[in-house]
Amino acid sequence: MKHLFLHPILTGTILLTAAGFLSRILGFFYRIFLSRAIGAEGLGLYQMIFPVHGIAFALCAGPIQTAISRLTAADAAKGRALFKTGLSISLGAALVLMLLIRACSGFLAETVLLEPRCAPLLPVMALSIPFSAVHACICGYYYGLKKTAVPALSQLAEQCIRITAVFLIAGVCTENGLPLTVSLAVWGLLIGEAGAAIVSFLFYSFQPAPGKNAPQKQAQKRRFAALAAPLMAMALPLMGNRLILNFLQSLEAIFVPSRLVLSGLSPEEALSLYGSLTGMALPFIYFPSAITNSLAVVLLPAVSEAQAAGNRARIRRSVSLALRYSLSMGILCIGIFTLFGDSLGQSVYQSKSAGLLIRALCWLCPFMYLSTTTGSILNGLGKTSAVFLHHAISMLLTLSFVVFAIPRFGIAAYLAGLLLSELLLAALHLRALSREIPIFLPAGQAVLCPAISLVLAAGILFFAEPALAPFFALLPAGFLPVLFRAGLLSVLYAGGLFLLGRPGRRNRPA
Repeated sequence: MKHLFLHPILTGTILLTAAGFLSRILGFFYRIFLSRAIGAEGLGLYQMIFPVHGIAFALCAGPIQTAISRLTAADAAKGRALFKTGLSISLGAALVLMLLIRACSGFLAETVLLEPRCAPLLPVMALSIPFSAVHACICGYYYGLKKTAVPALSQLAEQCIRITAVFLIAGVCTENGLPLTVSLAVWGLLIGEAGAAIVSFLFYSFQPAPGKNAPQKQAQKRRFAALAAPLMAMALPLMGNRLILNFLQSLEAIFVPSRLVLSGLSPEEALSLYGSLTGMALPFIYFPSAITNSLAVVLLPAVSEAQAAGNRARIRRSVSLALRYSLSMGILCIGIFTLFGDSLGQSVYQSKSAGLLIRALCWLCPFMYLSTTTGSILNGLGKTSAVFLHHAISMLLTLSFVVFAIPRFGIAAYLAGLLLSELLLAALHLRALSREIPIFLPAGQAVLCPAISLVLAAGILFFAEPALAPFFALLPAGFLPVLFRAGLLSVLYAGGLFLLGRPGRRNRPA
């Protein structure tokens, strides 16, 4: 077993997964603090600036990060030279975009985002783009070297620095009687990105380049154009894909508040509802996906390795097991959020609307977790174009609900659009995957056993409530009793799965 933990891919995956999970936990509690500090309307306003941030990142950083990673993995001797070339291109584009956003902040806020109150927020956000470019390029370099410690630690550093800075600023403002506004969150974004860039650059500066022989030194002195050509040849198609997806996501984020106004809400009510949805309810729905995302991260190299070895039986077993666990997790989340959604919204956010939205969105979970897992498997099999196409179709479906249905049916239309788009995405991924690998997914093991286990667990918890009431009475009122009840439901659910037939133990494909 020892050699498994020494394998660089496995070790890196575990480290990155642990850092990602911890970062998500920190981010979750950070969201809770923001919701109480700036309110639902402030959260909605904060979310409105991210379409501009996402498109800027897709133009100057994300694709170049991937290109640096892939080319460095192919030839580590050129790694540092590729990084410096990519950083020059990325940072140059980031600085231009920063100046453009700052100069056109009023136009972008009023004409593009359809929210004039974003105008003073965009110049601050723009300052974070060059730092994001530096951080992305350094992470790409270390991913290419299969040294994930630096990306993992810088990710944690970003979250910790952001939270610490926001807490300090909020404390100073409160002490001096100054109001807490949405600018607090935007400055936190800037400080976090700057901290991550500085931390990752320090790691890069103090860590020697791999190897010291003359050919490697010669490789690092290659002309800029000779390295920029293959770098951009790989980055430009990725940039096109990411721009399309970011553009569709941006249209969705921009149009939801304005279409809610057409449904009869005031601009303030629309922005508050959008903030409750994106800043309060969706983080709860996404939080358990840290587990399925970890599964997806582990699956990608495992599937790629099995495919290279021609071991289709191993791929088939891995796929079947992963799909069953994803569905089991999704069904459990339906139970948790249906039973405790109202209590979570009230105890965490002091918001009744957040609780209602959590309960409504919980039906996304099985399809969301299934599409995450199948998308990772398809990427591992080299079907990246299919994954991109499926995501684009899914987003177009959501966008059609936003544009045409929200003015007539309100927020219910958006929730229906999210559900149908996730269902469609999961179906498209499964269809593409079934063409590559025979999928063994019996309904009894995948759906029936988890559903029965959930019903039994909820029933036991209901009948045990009077006996447990004295214990819960000892806990502080608020989130902890809900957390214990949800944990007990999860334990009972896992026990039910164990008794009815553990996923992956029975009916395993040959």
